[in-house]
Amino acid sequence: MNSSNSDCVIQIQQVKTRLGDRWVHKDVNLEILKGETMLVIGGSGSGKSVLFKNIVGLLKPNDGSIRIDGVDITKISDRQMDQVRKKFGVLFQGAALFDSLTVQENVAFVLKRETDLSDKAIRDVVRDKLAQVGLFGVEEMMPSELSGGMQKRVGLARAIAMNPEIILYDEPTTGLDPITADVINDLILQLQEELKVTSLVVTHDMVSAFKVGDRMALLNDGRIIAVGTPDEMRESEDPYVRQFIAGTSEGPMFFE
Repeated sequence: MNSSNSDCVIQIQQVKTRLGDRWVHKDVNLEILKGETMLVIGGSGSGKSVLFKNIVGLLKPNDGSIRIDGVDITKISDRQMDQVRKKFGVLFQGAALFDSLTVQENVAFVLKRETDLSDKAIRDVVRDKLAQVGLFGVEEMMPSELSGGMQKRVGLARAIAMNPEIILYDEPTTGLDPITADVINDLILQLQEELKVTSLVVTHDMVSAFKVGDRMALLNDGRIIAVGTPDEMRESEDPYVRQFIAGTSEGPMFFE
């Protein structure tokens, strides 16, 4: 893909990330286009979550660049990164809700911190965002009173509270039963359509990947080894790609 593509929202070039004595990323290259849902797939320990943290700015790579709308976030200050993060809505693995806050307070958290909206206006936004993810009348409940799937949906309502341009999902279906996971998949599709956002989903759930992904990138041994549409990935003749998609232990080993 042409790196000058004006439709490129996230551009990752030659990223290398070291954790301890291990190079988690040896040379990661990926471009995510405006309005698409890109899946980053790979086995446990392949560096998916580390790449997610690189993009969100929680970890800086040792080398390479990560550009968000042309801004290289590896070269900017924490204050500048806070401005870039305003483009993001983030659903962390496990939803990462504040246990001591109600659902209302969790979803309102970023609105109170980043806007001058009145309390009434914030309550209206919270109610609208909860309705958008299929939750009604739960504002005064605590996270501990919610099922895992409901917690994920509250986390998603919080992620879209500021009408982000980009939504980042870290293992959105992990820990959920297949039916609840499919509800989350449907919400990812719904929000992409309704909000016209660019989405990045980090997952090892191939059912989810094939349902929600416009394109997917397979991360293995510190590199993206294949990028393509779901159909292209299914038809790949690369033995690593075929092994991962088939979910079999037979064939080339995926991990070091």
